[in-house]
Amino acid sequence: MQSSHAVARVSARFDDPNLVGYGGLAPVVRLAERCGLPALVDEHVRLPASKDGTGAFPAAKVMSLVGGMVSGADSIDDMDRLRHGGLPQLFSGVRAPSTLGSYLRSFSHGHVKQLHAMARRFLPELAAHTPLLPGAEQVACVDIDDTIRRTYGYAKQGAGYGYSKVKGLNALIGIVSTPLAAPLIAATRLHKGPSNSARGAAVFVAESIRTARACGASGLLIVRADFAFYGADVVNACRALGVRFSVTVRMNSSVKAAIAGIDEAAWPAPASPPRAWCSGPTSPGRLGTRPGPGRAR
Repeated sequence: MQSSHAVARVSARFDDPNLVGYGGLAPVVRLAERCGLPALVDEHVRLPASKDGTGAFPAAKVMSLVGGMVSGADSIDDMDRLRHGGLPQLFSGVRAPSTLGSYLRSFSHGHVKQLHAMARRFLPELAAHTPLLPGAEQVACVDIDDTIRRTYGYAKQGAGYGYSKVKGLNALIGIVSTPLAAPLIAATRLHKGPSNSARGAAVFVAESIRTARACGASGLLIVRADFAFYGADVVNACRALGVRFSVTVRMNSSVKAAIAGIDEAAWPAPASPPRAWCSGPTSPGRLGTRPGPGRAR
């Protein structure tokens, strides 16, 4: 098969004003509205008043950002795709990329907590309308971890050098999953770059557990975390909320001495590798088996 005309004589234009490049965006926006996302944004996201109105109409701006990300935008300039073709006939209140960029830049380190509060209330509503966590009534896992996101420039509030030796923002992330569901971000917490991972971890763990329960995780719930979150406050938070937990123990001198004091005959033979209960970066440790060098469960 080949073209029957010379390239110079052929031109193609997509100028029909009724064409929609992202038809699947309509049900996504309707779902967000049905779950109350615009109302939650208006209730919890409040930026300082300014002469240029940057903080005004937060619901329209957040919905525009959500729509842009769903349609594949990965930069502020890409948000302009929401105004092409027949999309303005499907959606009203779409904001220009420059407006959305100014809105995002107006958030301070403290204002991000408003987004956390909004997302924490939105997720259970979304779970009630969609099968986000199939099997959560039987068993679910909550994984707690942190990440460093590199930043550039000198005006990034809260950025600093943490354990990775890279200048960036430190974020705690709580992820809930089941054997049948992909990992789902249940809670986030923005730290300053040099903050210790365990700072405020107990409160964050409790928040992640409550969010998972609100999303339908009514069965066995297991909290998993690495040695950065090893501490009595995190363990007590898990016990207070009646969940199981698997936390990597730091190999300090007292732990090493306790392990060395166990008789060799007291260690049972390692069992076959257990099946993964939940998807995620870690899996529950096997109680009673001897730990390998460098860490213990």
